[in-house]
Amino acid sequence: MTNSPQSVTVFFPVVVSGVARLSPSFVRVSFSADTDPRALAGGYRLAEYGDPGFDQRIKIFFPQEGVADPRESLATIPTGEGWFAAWRHLDPDHRPTMRTYTTRAVHRDATTGEVVVDVDMVYHDPLGPAARWVRDVAVGDPVVLLGPNTDHPGPLTGMDFVPPAQTDRYLIAGDETAVPAIARILEDLPSYARGTVVVQVPHPEDAGCVTCHPGFQVHLVTVAEEQPAGSSLSDKTVAVARELVEQIGDRTAVELTTSDLVDDADELTGDEPVVWVVPRTARGGAALKYTPLYVWLAGEAGTITTIRRQLVTELGIDRRSVAFMGYWRRGRAES
Repeated sequence: MTNSPQSVTVFFPVVVSGVARLSPSFVRVSFSADTDPRALAGGYRLAEYGDPGFDQRIKIFFPQEGVADPRESLATIPTGEGWFAAWRHLDPDHRPTMRTYTTRAVHRDATTGEVVVDVDMVYHDPLGPAARWVRDVAVGDPVVLLGPNTDHPGPLTGMDFVPPAQTDRYLIAGDETAVPAIARILEDLPSYARGTVVVQVPHPEDAGCVTCHPGFQVHLVTVAEEQPAGSSLSDKTVAVARELVEQIGDRTAVELTTSDLVDDADELTGDEPVVWVVPRTARGGAALKYTPLYVWLAGEAGTITTIRRQLVTELGIDRRSVAFMGYWRRGRAES
């Protein structure tokens, strides 16, 4: 990944052009091109920003906190070959903070016609560097996006919702960190798709951030203080999955696309810093041609791993039909 015309992802210097409080836990931040001459050198124009949809992941770099010139901080981001290793070697106390988000929407400004990228962000405690930025965000604040490059000749990366072309039912579940991706998935699925969504959010008022889909039933769960973290999501998701498996009955057979599958890391110890398993072929396509039930799970790594294990080992759901992503791990900073 470099900032060359053929790179699958490239760097986009941007500024905040809009802020909208969606609910107690979510803020929608709109980004437009940063035309300031001090912006990251070699950055791409937002006209080259790719938007394949669904759960497309991007990175956002936030300036070091407390600096006099945020753009000077962002200018330290390595953009050449091996940028990630170079970024990791920067002093953690002085390098820009990097976090992962989902592209919520890409559109044109009604007045200027310029490309705008919308990202929904979670506002929560305890406040880390990114959460503090969300708390204090204002129009004009600069950041840098690392996102898909429309000029890349091959398929774009960073999308993990990869269901078989023939999928009868969907089960989509996640905590508040997965809500933007879930909302975008529901927006992009065809109207004839059928399934169930289970979402765990901090407040009942956050329900409005989940897109309505005519073919999906949405279950909203909140966390009671006396419950173990993640138990509400886990219990409800497994209960819904059990009902779906009973409805499917004997129609549990799946059809394999190819034997050329990426290893799906079946054995997990629970100690991995990141849990990210998306069944797919080596070329990036769906692992199966057909499945009666496709499951997409995202959120806290320990919780998501537990849910996946129950679905596969207890309910007998084919592991090649289950994608699960640990967006964060309790007690660890995410990048």
